[in-house]
Amino acid sequence: MNDEPLLHIDLPGVRKVKSGKVREVFDLGDKLLFVATDRISAFDCIMPNGIPRKGEVLTQISHFWFDQTESIVPNHRLSHANDPLPPGHHSVQLARRSMIVKKATPLVIECVVRGYLAGSGWKEYQQSQTVCGIQLPAGLQECSELPEPIFTPATKAETGHDENIPFETAAKLVGADIAEKACDLSLRLYNFARDYARQRGIIIADTKFEFGLFNGELLLIDEVLTPDSSRFWPAADYAPGKAQPSFDTQFVRDYLETLKWNKQPPAPSLPPVIVARTQAKYLEAYERLTGRKL
Repeated sequence: MNDEPLLHIDLPGVRKVKSGKVREVFDLGDKLLFVATDRISAFDCIMPNGIPRKGEVLTQISHFWFDQTESIVPNHRLSHANDPLPPGHHSVQLARRSMIVKKATPLVIECVVRGYLAGSGWKEYQQSQTVCGIQLPAGLQECSELPEPIFTPATKAETGHDENIPFETAAKLVGADIAEKACDLSLRLYNFARDYARQRGIIIADTKFEFGLFNGELLLIDEVLTPDSSRFWPAADYAPGKAQPSFDTQFVRDYLETLKWNKQPPAPSLPPVIVARTQAKYLEAYERLTGRKL
């Protein structure tokens, strides 16, 4: 592995607003600078070593989808994929992993859309034949395609897992009109992306969108339809009734499950072969979706 992962970013003289599991957010006055690091997390723990170029992949996939979906919903971008960053304190190293955006106020809910029965949805279905309280047909298997995609909002957790909530709770948190609009837009975005990706050999099993308000307008914000915010499965290998191979962090989670680790910090380092194969999966997802190499 020739590249060194970029794990920590500080910009002298620029205030850091937030440091998430992957992204660093900086205040540029009337706008924000989002920088995606190469950090990778699993089981709510950040691994001590990262995946080289992962932040670049996440940012460029988000740019790609923002370009594709601008006719469905406006987004928060002020810079596009090949726009230069402002001169001065912004390193050339950050250019491909950065995005300048409007200062939208994020909604307090995650907007999750599920097209297939996986993860926490599969666990709930086995117990009650529902997902987030939505009744589903009997007889579905793990990773079955749902009769139609469903909107299953969640609360945002700064630490730990996001918590699935009924739509009625989401409506109380953000207002009924905003919740209805976010639901409609999320389903439209998912359906568009699912059909597009399927033609390129990728199943988008589920994904989460984030929206924010800016001057009273609802914008699509943060990352969008990346391997970090979605379950991407290779369509050629799809077979319901079992867990699927993936392009996302599930590959790392599967490796970690083979270890005697209690899923509490500190997390174990990922061996070079897992880092290399994970990087290859992220790059392949980008290449399949966009039709070009990064």
